[in-house]
Amino acid sequence: MLERERLIELVVAVSSVLLMLGVMASIGTNYGGDDGLLTPDGAQLLVGAIIGFVFLLTIVGIALAFVLNDPEDGLESDDDNVETDTPDAV
Repeated sequence: MLERERLIELVVAVSSVLLMLGVMASIGTNYGGDDGLLTPDGAQLLVGAIIGFVFLLTIVGIALAFVLNDPEDGLESDDDNVETDTPDAV
């Protein structure tokens, strides 16, 4: 059986890809010409969808990194053990 974290990552990744494929299919059906080519408006929307997909996956990746970060992994900052060289107040 898959670990909980891997299962969450898998579901989020597959959902994101299915969302992108749905958007691309929608653009293709709404802005496709009779000869199977996209109209200029459809091409611009497709480029925007690809750029949006890249940003979506970036945000999802950052969110998953924060949500799935275990404190015992040592990935968090350890401010309690940092010594500072501050001068004593006079």
